[in-house]
Amino acid sequence: MLEVNIIKKAQSVKEASGILYNCTTAKKNSLLKVINNRIRNETSAILKANKKDLQNARQIGLQTVLLDRLTLNERRIKQMMDGVKDVVKLHDPVGRVIEKIKRPNGLLIEKMRVPLGAIGIIYEARPNVTIDASALCLKSGNAVLLRGGSEAIHTNKKLVEIIKEALRDVHLPAGCVEFIDTTDRKAVMAMLKQEKYLDVIIPRGSQKLINFIQENSVVPVIAHGEGNCHIYIDNSADLLKAEKIVFNAKTQRPSVCNAAEKLLVHERIAVKFLPCIVKRLRQAGVEVRGDKKTLSIIKDAVLARDAEWYKEYLDLIIAVKVVKNMNEAICHINHYGSHHSDAIVTNNKANGERFLREVDSAAVYVNASTRFTDGYEFGLGAEIGISTQKLHARGPMGLVELTSTKFIVHGKGQVRK
Repeated sequence: MLEVNIIKKAQSVKEASGILYNCTTAKKNSLLKVINNRIRNETSAILKANKKDLQNARQIGLQTVLLDRLTLNERRIKQMMDGVKDVVKLHDPVGRVIEKIKRPNGLLIEKMRVPLGAIGIIYEARPNVTIDASALCLKSGNAVLLRGGSEAIHTNKKLVEIIKEALRDVHLPAGCVEFIDTTDRKAVMAMLKQEKYLDVIIPRGSQKLINFIQENSVVPVIAHGEGNCHIYIDNSADLLKAEKIVFNAKTQRPSVCNAAEKLLVHERIAVKFLPCIVKRLRQAGVEVRGDKKTLSIIKDAVLARDAEWYKEYLDLIIAVKVVKNMNEAICHINHYGSHHSDAIVTNNKANGERFLREVDSAAVYVNASTRFTDGYEFGLGAEIGISTQKLHARGPMGLVELTSTKFIVHGKGQVRK
């Protein structure tokens, strides 16, 4: 019965994707505006549903980091609404011709952006993904099948109910956004087998979840990888600027994938810089771990185990390594990092340019916090996820990344000889 239900929902999404494909930008924007109005009018009901999820989560002992991701309040709901408003303002990529070729035989060949089609999204904890993902999919002409985490089931049900009411208001099929409203984990496996109806699966969540989906899906997967993000402090860095950037990247919201987890410091400035930044981090409750060189400067730091250099903490913990030079820093990042977001703080332009060029990550920064790796901050309105893959899409995925292309060819009776 469960599998039959999943098949019906996937089929419904596939059928609706054909209608969305041909929707005008005005129609799609009208839908998003109605969704926003309904979110505003039903804020109290959303918070009530979220409160129920939080109560259940605390009873089962959900980790603090996941509780933070699960929690909605009026400010976060407003952020969701602002994201939808921004998506409305964005240029619709569907139908945009991005390349033209005129052949000697007179054929005009164009490459046009088109929706991916029917998208399946599997995610954990964060109910704002329900709105962000739906808004981006709908604006880019894609129908979507959502499977949120069991810990957010009541909040997600309410948000999808709001979206479906908006679809009805603008006379679009309910299948444009479907939701798997069971906490049975077998639903995920059933969803991964819907290659007949789903064009792509996008997972958002723990590395364990993503690995499971990649290993079991017969539907193509665009993976949102974990964020073992680094900041390297070059010997030429403005140390006050460096302190500000590191503190923000680690403490502003430690439970998210673009928070800094590792700090690399050039040995020439380590004795001067580390006591200052460690004092400030500890005042914010951050546990500092480090290599042997770090412990020679910060005597009471915890020795970082070898496996930790690969680890994403998602907590108020940071591991520090003193490096000989930038070459060692870049090698360390490319070896141990997750290719998500990494930064250098430097006043040496050549070093900054080299770091940008040689660090193999989806987002690379000079003199800025890694916390900016986010669809909203990048001007994408919202994001479907942050891809750490290299095929099709990499980094924050917005409207353009939810499209593919097709060739359209204009002829005047030409035949091939």
